[in-house]
This record gives sequence, C-alpha cells and structure tokens, in this order.
Amino acid sequence: MKTLDVNQVIDNARFTRFHWMVTLLCGLLLVFDGYDLFIYGAVLPVLMKEWSLSPVQAGALGSYALFGMMFGAFIFGPLADRIGRKKGVAISFVLFSIATFMSGFATSPTEFGIFRFIAGLGCGGLMPNAVALINEYAPKRARSTLVALMFSGYSLGGVLCAGLGIYMLPRFGWQSMFFAAALPLVLLPLILWKLPESVGFLLRQGQQAKARQMLSQVAPDVAMGSDVQLLQTEAKGAGVPMLDLFLKGRAMGTFMIWLSFFCCLLMVYALGSWLPKLMATAGYSLGSSLSFLLMLNFGGVVGAIAGGWLGDRFSLPKVVLAFFALGTVAIALLGFNSPMPVLYLLIAIAGATTIGTQILLYANTAQFYPQAIRSTGLGWASGVGRTGAIVGPLLGGWLMAAAMPLQMNFLVFALPGLVAALAIGFFILYYRGKQEAPSVSVAAVRPAV
Repeated sequence: MKTLDVNQVIDNARFTRFHWMVTLLCGLLLVFDGYDLFIYGAVLPVLMKEWSLSPVQAGALGSYALFGMMFGAFIFGPLADRIGRKKGVAISFVLFSIATFMSGFATSPTEFGIFRFIAGLGCGGLMPNAVALINEYAPKRARSTLVALMFSGYSLGGVLCAGLGIYMLPRFGWQSMFFAAALPLVLLPLILWKLPESVGFLLRQGQQAKARQMLSQVAPDVAMGSDVQLLQTEAKGAGVPMLDLFLKGRAMGTFMIWLSFFCCLLMVYALGSWLPKLMATAGYSLGSSLSFLLMLNFGGVVGAIAGGWLGDRFSLPKVVLAFFALGTVAIALLGFNSPMPVLYLLIAIAGATTIGTQILLYANTAQFYPQAIRSTGLGWASGVGRTGAIVGPLLGGWLMAAAMPLQMNFLVFALPGLVAALAIGFFILYYRGKQEAPSVSVAAVRPAV
C-alpha cells in the first residue's frame, strides 16, 4: 500500500475553493465572537449611569467575561484535541451566542456578570480552535495571510458592534445590543454542514476514508485512492498533556509566547473596555466616543491583513516585534491633545498594532507547535493571555477611580507593549541561535516566501 504524508500535501497545495470556504466560515464565526467581546465597551457608559457603577465596579464587571474566556481556552483547547475541532467550535459558538442573548435580560450587575462569564467560556473556546483548524488546512506559503484574513472577522465584529451601538443605543437601549447576538444562531446548520473536521483528528480516530475525502478537497490534483495510506508525521494519540508544551526545547518559546499574549490582551481589553468612557470623560459625546471604538477595530482589520501579508514574506516574529513597538508609541500619544484627524490616525494605529498583533500572535503560536499539540498550545497561550485581558478592564477602572490625568492613563496602557516587544525580541534571538526550532524547522516559525 502506498503512503502519503498529509503535511507535505497540505503545505504544497494550490489555493482552492476549499481554502476560501474554511477561511470565510471561520472568519464569519469570529465576526460574532468579536461582536460579543467588544459589546461591553460599547454599553459601558450607559451601564455605569443606569446601575450607578463606580469605575472599579465597572472594571470588575467587564472582567467576568474575560475570566470565562480564560477558562474556556483552558477547557476547549485540549478538549478539541479529543473530540475534534469541529465539535469544539460548534459548542463554543452556541454557548456564547445564547449567553450573550440572555445578558440583555439581566436586571442587576450580578445577573449580568453570570451571563457574561458563561458567554466568555464560549468565546475563549472558539478562537484557538478556529485558528488551529485553518492552520491545519492552509498552504504553507499563505498560512499567515489566511489566519490574518480569518481573524479580521474578529475586528469586523468590533466594527459592527460600534456601528450598531451608535444607532441602537440611543433608540432601543443597551439591551438591544445583546438581543441581536442571537441572530447568528440561524447559521448553525450551515456551519455544521460545511465546516470541515481536522484531518489530523480523523487520522487519530482511524477514519482513513474520511481523511482521504477531506484531503482530496485540499489538493484535488493528488491521487488518493483506497490503496493510499495517509500518514501525519507529527500525529500522535489524543490526550495531549500540557507538559508537552515545555518539551523538546519549547520551554523558552512557550514562556515568551505566554508573556507576549498577556501584555497584548491587556492592551486590547483595556482599550476596548475603556476607550469610549475615557473619551467621554475627556469631553467627547457618546456618539463620538463610539466612533473612536469603531476606528480602533477598523485599524485592527487593516493591521491583521497587513501583518499577515508581511508575515508570509518576512519573519513573522519580527513583524510582531515591529507592531508592538509601533503600538507602544501610538497608545502613549493618545493622551495628548491632538487635532481630530491625528487622534483618529493614532487610534487606528493602536488598533492595528494591538488587535492586529493579537491575531499575528495566534498565527505565530500555531506555527511554533506541532499539529498534535497545536490546539493545546493555542488554548494555553490564549488562556494565560486572558489573565492580561482580565487585568485590562480592572486596570482601567483603577486608573479612572484614581482620577489620573488622561495622558497618564494611556502611558500606563502603553507600557505592556514595551514588555511584549522585549519578550518577542528575546524569542527571536533565542531561536536564531538554535540550529532548528523545537518542534518544526525554523522556517515554520518564520514562514518562507
């Protein structure tokens, strides 16, 4: 019987309609995920007024969903390595959609916090599994670009949230923003029908026929008859322990990835939760403050796509390093009195280099770990990063309660960008000195043109 290496087939495949389908479906899921994640920042000024929340209380309330995301990433990342990524994605999608819808019925901060925690479980589970799935099927030469295109859906969800907030909040109240989150559930049958299962999972389950059928869509020009035995050089049994993330020289990379995730998500959620409120406090109207949130996410779309394109042509870690450095400067300058066009430009750059860089971090992490532990690696990186996401809203609340000058708020928000840049710089230097990367070749961490 002939044997065929699945990884080589996928890496060298031509771009097909199948790749577009996977990218668009995962991107669509992340639109809804992004909407859910940025919704709190959009309604925060209204909630603070209606429920008489102090800045510290508002920051804590914003962190409930992020606690859920942390646990969701820890739970659903490894779980998907056991039950399949398609099931992991579907469960996560249903969970956060229903819980977000129920948040609109909350009559107290406690009820609201419980629903937001449950929604966070689903959001935290969906993201790493969607990234792992598209990384598994994307051709090597376009991998970072496809991940970035998919992840631009996350930022588009933030744009959608801010745009709907400008229209719906003054007319229908904050509850309407949450009720709208139930609408995407009508797409669940399409997702279950069209979203492919991980080929690696199918092979681990011994489903050679289904794996051949799936792989024939990835590379229709490769002969895969019943006499072909599919092999995946990195595949191993299900039930991957977290300890594998530190074996075979991966320990330093894992720690630096976790630190950069922590800092990046801290900046993303500090800005996403508090930018409208900070700008409202500075004298801008609610509509103008929400337009800043819209610009932040629009910048995230541009940054994700541009960063993915650059990452496929240059060293992806170096692109991440440059984005962190630029983001640190842009966020620090937000607190100074600037003309409106300059302010919008700085906010767009901040979005491109925080939201966009988060997306590049997922791509870099997916390429750092082998396929068999990819969901586990992404889940743990995302879960550890969620501690930064939890700190972000809390930090904003503490700064608001301290009544610090506007410039100081943004300088504090910019500091994690410097730490993340140093972490990625160390990651680059450490693995440059190695003859080969811990799990795959250095070219897999630094994609070839």
